[in-house]
Order: sequence, then structure tokens, then C-alpha cells
Amino acid sequence: MTEANGSTEHLPGRNRRRFPGISSRAYEHPADRSALVALRRLSGFDTVFKALSGLLPERSLRLLFLSDSVRVDDAQFGHLYAMLRDACYILDLEKVPPMYVTQDPKPNAMCIGLDEPIIVVTTGLIELLDEEEMRAVIGHEVGHALSGHAVYRTILLFLTGLAVKVAWIPLGNVAIMAIVTALREWFRKSELSADRAGLLVGQDLQASMRGLMKIAGGNHLHQMNVDAFLKQAEEYESSGDLRDSVLKILNVLPRSHPFTTVRAAELRRWASGRDYQRIMDGHYPRREDDKETSVYESFRQSASHYSETVRTSKDPLMGLLRDLTDGAGDLGGKLRGRFAGRPGDGGGDSGGDGSGDGGSGGRGPGGGATGPAGS
Repeated sequence: MTEANGSTEHLPGRNRRRFPGISSRAYEHPADRSALVALRRLSGFDTVFKALSGLLPERSLRLLFLSDSVRVDDAQFGHLYAMLRDACYILDLEKVPPMYVTQDPKPNAMCIGLDEPIIVVTTGLIELLDEEEMRAVIGHEVGHALSGHAVYRTILLFLTGLAVKVAWIPLGNVAIMAIVTALREWFRKSELSADRAGLLVGQDLQASMRGLMKIAGGNHLHQMNVDAFLKQAEEYESSGDLRDSVLKILNVLPRSHPFTTVRAAELRRWASGRDYQRIMDGHYPRREDDKETSVYESFRQSASHYSETVRTSKDPLMGLLRDLTDGAGDLGGKLRGRFAGRPGDGGGDSGGDGSGDGGSGGRGPGGGATGPAGS
């Protein structure tokens, strides 16, 4: 309940915790921050960003949604408007962004805009999700707004369309696609951050899990199971050999979002960890301290995340990187074994007698390696 113009206004979700002054740093995935740093360092990105910031038709974009979609407010889609205001209240976003519903059977939602964020949800998404699942999605989009993701998402949409138009110009298309690829890599990581924001708003992990399951398999909850769904993520990560690892990378490159099972596993992992509980207990970074945040500290956290990912991942490629970083010998034998689906092949460091692929069993030089983050 809140006092407004002398009257008592009932809004949903007041029984859930609120996070006054919360900084987006509280929920941002380390891979999100590091990918954004890499994106900003990409050659030519600053030039393109500055040029597009002045050329993109922001006013036209707003007029398009105003004229051809339904604006969410007290009079239209009132239940969504209540969720939007509630999400902004919980994450302490002072200005409620405009929100529109657009006719599209494909379930989707996005936060775009250069000067100010606009949230758009499709009719397909509204028809698919129940109230608590939708609350998590709206919290997800408000998280994008709080993190300032809308600008880069807008540029990604524009450049993706531009790449199609100039595909007949080889060098022009290559230059644009390099930036598009980097933008997609960052945006996939930013989705992991926004999923966390959605959980902070909904504060219902099961609703977040159900929403992701429905996006993957439709409105057939009686035919699906959260635990079995999450096992798919584990199987996806650990099965196969190096050929499968390469295929995973190739499969995800054209996507703007991580695979749904991976998102669900990442979110549950975060929800069961110490960082989420600390936020729920009221201990989180504040916006007022953002300017004092050390860039080095962000790099340190990102490096720590990637090290932990390589250390704990069951992916065959990550396993090979661990072997290389640990100084494992006989790279050739290791590669042959991994591509053949035999992780233990290729001789070993432990007492090789020199008769196998491991030669004399001696260690090769330890090569430090970094690999693509498992999104």
C-alpha cells in the first residue's frame, strides 16, 4: 500500500522485498560485464555507436509503437501496467518506461530505445504465461532498462537489418557482421543478468522456471517437469566430444538469446547461491556508489568467473582447456582422444611407459588458455 494524493492505493507485490537504490551491479552476470567491455574495445565500435546514436530514428520508433501497438496503462492491459509499476517499485526505477503490446504470435519481449527505454511484449507471450510468470518477464525487461541495455539492443536490431541490405557488398558486410557478432555475444550474456532481475522482482523461482520451460515447449506444463528440464542443460553441457563443443559454439552464434535450458540452469544456480541471499537480506551494491566502483574490481570478478567456469564445466572443450592450463602433456594425443570421444586417451602424465601416444610420458609445456564462456 502507498499513499498517493491523499488516498490509499493498492498495488500488487507489496509483500515482496523491495531494493531501494539497488545498483544493476547487484544482479549483473560477470560475463555480461566482461562481454560489454570487450564490445566497447572492438575496433570501429565507438565510431559506429556515435554515428548511429545520432542517425537512428528514435522518434520514428516511438511513433511506430504508438500508432500500431497498444500502449499499456490504466485503461489498457491494466494488469500488465500494475506489474510494470510494481517491478519499477521493487527495483527502485524512478521513471516507469512506456510499455506496448504488439500483435505477434511468437512469444517475445524486448527493451529498446536510445534516449529512453521502451518495453514491448507480444500477444504470443501474454497468452502463453500466467500472472507470476509474466511478472518475472516484466521484471526481466525492467532489469534491462536499469542496466542501460536498451541502447545496445536497439543498435543490434538496426545493424542486423543493415547487414542484410548490404550483404552484396563483401567488405561492408564483413565489417558490420563483426560488430553484430560481438553485440550478439554481449546480448546473450546480458539476458543472464536480466533473468536475475526478473527473479528479484517476482521472487518466485518456480515461476521463472515455468516461464522458461513454456518458452521452450509451449503451454503444456502437465507434460513437462522442471527437474527433467534442468537435466537437459546438464546433458547439453557434458555430453559429446570436442566436435560437439564446436557445434555448440556454431549453433549459438546467430542467436540473440542463450539456449533456454542453459538460462534456466544459470538462474537456479544463482538463486541457490550466497549472492542472491545477500540481496534478499538487504545487502547489495547501491547506485550512489557506482561512480566509485573500481574497473579493476569488475575485471577481477569477471576473471574469477571465467576461471571458475573452466574449472567446473563438464564441456569437453573446457576440459581440454583445463588440461592445457594444468600443463598436461601430449596435446596431439589429447586432441585425438577428445575428438574421438575418449577423454582418457592420449597417454597421461601419471606413469606413462612411453609405449602409447604419450611418448615418453613427459609433460609438454603448459599453455595458458581462455575459451568462450559457456552461456
